Amino acid sequence: MSTGVEGETNGHALRTARQTEITKLDRVVIRFAGDSGDGMQLTGDRFTSEAAAFGNDLATLPNFPAEIRAPQGTLPGVSSFQLHFADYDILTPGDRPDVLVAMNPAALKANIGDLPPGGTLIVNTDEFNKRNLTKVGYDTDPLEDESLASYQLHKVAMATITRAALDGTGLSKKDAERAKNMFALGLLSWMYHRPTEGTERFLREKFAKKPDIAEANVLAFRAGWNYGETTESFAVTYQVDPAKLSQGTYRQITGNTALAYGIVAAGQQSKLPIVLGTYPITPASDILHELSKHKNFGITTIQAEDEIAGVGAALGASYGGALGVTSTSGPGLALKSETIGLAVMTELPLVVIDVQRGGPSTGLPTKTEQADLLQAMYGRNGESPVPIVAPQSPADCFDIALEAVRIALTYRTPVLLLSDGSVANGSEPWLIPDVSTLPDLSVQFASAPNATDGSGEFWPYMRDPETLAREWAIPGTPGLQHRIGGLEKQDGKGSISYDPANHDHMVRLRQAKIDGIKVPDLVVDDPSGKARVLVLGWGSTYGPIGAACRRVRKLGHAIAQVHLRHLNPFPANLGELLRAYDRVVIPEMNLGQLATLLRAKYLVDAISYTKVAGLPFKAEELQGVLTDVVKGVPA
Repeated sequence: MSTGVEGETNGHALRTARQTEITKLDRVVIRFAGDSGDGMQLTGDRFTSEAAAFGNDLATLPNFPAEIRAPQGTLPGVSSFQLHFADYDILTPGDRPDVLVAMNPAALKANIGDLPPGGTLIVNTDEFNKRNLTKVGYDTDPLEDESLASYQLHKVAMATITRAALDGTGLSKKDAERAKNMFALGLLSWMYHRPTEGTERFLREKFAKKPDIAEANVLAFRAGWNYGETTESFAVTYQVDPAKLSQGTYRQITGNTALAYGIVAAGQQSKLPIVLGTYPITPASDILHELSKHKNFGITTIQAEDEIAGVGAALGASYGGALGVTSTSGPGLALKSETIGLAVMTELPLVVIDVQRGGPSTGLPTKTEQADLLQAMYGRNGESPVPIVAPQSPADCFDIALEAVRIALTYRTPVLLLSDGSVANGSEPWLIPDVSTLPDLSVQFASAPNATDGSGEFWPYMRDPETLAREWAIPGTPGLQHRIGGLEKQDGKGSISYDPANHDHMVRLRQAKIDGIKVPDLVVDDPSGKARVLVLGWGSTYGPIGAACRRVRKLGHAIAQVHLRHLNPFPANLGELLRAYDRVVIPEMNLGQLATLLRAKYLVDAISYTKVAGLPFKAEELQGVLTDVVKGVPA
């Protein structure tokens, strides 16, 4: 039965015909770890797909090296994929694995510290030779000494068994061994009663042009399943029932894919062509890859020669009457800053997606961070205010993309969308929305002269009195000749102006337009209504904060949670909420950037809890911090 709290399990045992116990669990965390060439991401993704098809709620955490190919068998070359699946709604990929699959000594050494005592450890013994042990600093073989005695250790010669299973296929020894990740997947699929048909179909489709490779992977997968079925090493298998989710059609989705789908949907709802001008950069490149598949929906993708050219193409598309979108990460956002400032000056819609990663400079390309908030807020020349939105989970990326487009089109402004590596690469079930419920994003272009002096001219900086947005005229429209550019504009007419009073007026107008953007009020999660401590987060901290608050409440403490999706402007009721609690805690994967903004704007002495390790918060660490704050322990 489900406990409803991440980090705890209940179970009871049944027994199969061959006397193998089936223990029912409410949740499991599995981590596949190996060399970056061992296919751990594919293995984890396939197990995730089967868990999603089975109906479990799930969350994932891929973790891989920044190097294209780190030295084989070394600690920098370790790649891992963690999956948390359950029969109830979960919020995080899990703090620690219940099961660790280690394909070599490096994977074992890099991950064993996260496996709790009593955890299940499955090791590929074929890689535990003297050379590989020495590479990572093992003086003795940990499989033979007592260092792993506190775990349920299963030693499996995966490569040897895989080669035997593929004997007669004609593959070389090296090619046969490459399928050992599918052996591991088959074994884990047996252990957790996952269906096999979907994986076999996937492998045959993936390697359709190389049927011998496809068949080899299928045979390896079956060999793993059969090993579990016949060996005496595994006396217990496990069952995690489907989750009780809201009714509807679900699919597994990553944050980057959801962003791409949101942009496609926005194009359909606005009836505008979409132009993505971008330059490949980790961890944002998948947005380009996905959007390039959807030309049939009016999507044009341009892989430019650099970041500046990419955003320039996107802004040019917006000037021409399309919706310009550009995607990047922190280093690319810095390069795009002048053109984003140009979009502020010309007051054209533009969506800028920043999938944040560790910095500064090149930093940690494959690791997550939330350290671009102040760059997004202030990182341009002059007073250049832009709206900022941030998704809270992979599935939420679809909705936040639509929201970013709504703001950009309604208010004629560039919008910064701050995702991050853990949201972008992580996955969870997504309830596919009814298209009829999506917002109407249609746009009215300028169609007639609008000058107030009777001249019959078109003045580009005449504004809607409610939104302060200027009219958007498609170049070439008869009678709407106008000039825009990067120099300061005269209000209304749009002529170049160096007048001090006009500049002051235009700066304040542009700021007022952003300040006036309508965003929803915040709704606090406070089940007891008695909380005196509020936890405030933004972006991908939503899951760890929510899981930690569940734990704190289970301990008998009242605590409230609220999450920001709009970071500029802030929701209108944010100040009132902050002042309604005795203490406010703000966990961030930076050195306190949101806390700095809130202290400055609302004069609230928020407690900042920060982490910049390239990894998301764990629920258990936030539980400890929040419990101390609730109890009044000095921060």
